[in-house]
Amino acid sequence: MSEAIAETEAQPGKPRRSRLHWRMAAGFAIGTACGLAAHVLGEDAAWLKIVTDYVTGPIGQLFLRLLFMLVIPLLFSALVLGVASMGEIRSLKRIGVNTLVLTVIVSSIAVAVSLALVNWVQPGRVLDQGFAQELLARSSGTAKTLLERSPESKTGIDALLAIVPANPVAAMAENDILAVMFFALAIGIGLLLVRQDETTIFRQGIEGLFAVSMKLIGLVIKLAPVAVFCFMFNLTALFGWELLLGLSAYVGVVIGALGIQTFIVFPILLLLLARRNPLTFFGDVQEAGLMAFSTASSNATLPTALRIADENLHLPPRVARFVLTIGATANQNGTAMFEGVTVIFLAQFFGVDLSLSQQVMVMGVCILGGIGTAGVPAGSLPVVAMILGMVGVPPAGIGLVLGVDRFLDMCRTALNVVGDLVLATIVAHREPAGAAG
Repeated sequence: MSEAIAETEAQPGKPRRSRLHWRMAAGFAIGTACGLAAHVLGEDAAWLKIVTDYVTGPIGQLFLRLLFMLVIPLLFSALVLGVASMGEIRSLKRIGVNTLVLTVIVSSIAVAVSLALVNWVQPGRVLDQGFAQELLARSSGTAKTLLERSPESKTGIDALLAIVPANPVAAMAENDILAVMFFALAIGIGLLLVRQDETTIFRQGIEGLFAVSMKLIGLVIKLAPVAVFCFMFNLTALFGWELLLGLSAYVGVVIGALGIQTFIVFPILLLLLARRNPLTFFGDVQEAGLMAFSTASSNATLPTALRIADENLHLPPRVARFVLTIGATANQNGTAMFEGVTVIFLAQFFGVDLSLSQQVMVMGVCILGGIGTAGVPAGSLPVVAMILGMVGVPPAGIGLVLGVDRFLDMCRTALNVVGDLVLATIVAHREPAGAAG
């Protein structure tokens, strides 16, 4: 998308967009309060089930489906343009290598922090057995469905081969994000190598697709405050605070680990590697963080992150498009941390002592899992079930955390998106001065 288009899109909407996160915060607060009130007044009432099943639930799902409908065309066009705008293969190689190396390093720090914290607190050893059995019985059906899904996840060489789509259209239809990204990278490299009048016209078409996708998503995002209200109403009306209190040690470890990564590790990285003021940075990206928290989807938050990178952080568009579209699937620190804490927590609960080498293996799988996990709500649960089976922990134990997963998913997605913006900021700072733009 040209700079003129970007400027045209950004300026008229700025006052409205600056108020959006306040409306979303209001939706969050009101939805939480109404949900808690409904939970206290009629936890098992028929009317509450009708409201959540036929009103608030469908409204929230409709919002997510509208976003997911537009994510594939946005991700494809943004990544194609990001690569095609590099100017030369050497620039693509430099940015790609920087992105990959930083992703692995930051993800490794994230998982190491989470494993250290969960081993220190040991939340699995303080969980009440009666409460745990009740949770397992209540969520047995959902856990069984997840266990049936987890073997379908490709591993090893099959997972590597699946990145290259035999049919790109089928990959888009099946929402296979990694395969779509590979196809977009290939098209972008092709546009980088072939410079003809025909490819210029084709690139203009891709720019048009990007502009239309961003415009439509901007319209959909106006519904975000209502959707946030519905999400929070459902979460608190169905579970209240009792579930969080019963699993408080586990929830506390997850949130504590996410907090360390967000408010200690990220600021250090911003100061040392990007020469950015962390306080200013967090103020600039708060809308993206709130959108991620509300939707629990990195992919659904991608358009907001792209706009924040352009309007607030002023990152070069080619860097932002490349790093953020890759990061929506590959740079998921929060997901990797959640997976690591959950596996060790359940191992502690079931009395499975994992050796240091086994925990290192868990750490490695979590880093890879964070790279390959779909950026959609609850996308990491099948991966957790797979890791549990690898280390000898009963995979059905995942039922213990299903009740709080939505809340923790919201928290870890916020970290994922903020982490993507941190990564994009660092990569942009490391670019040669003459290469910016």
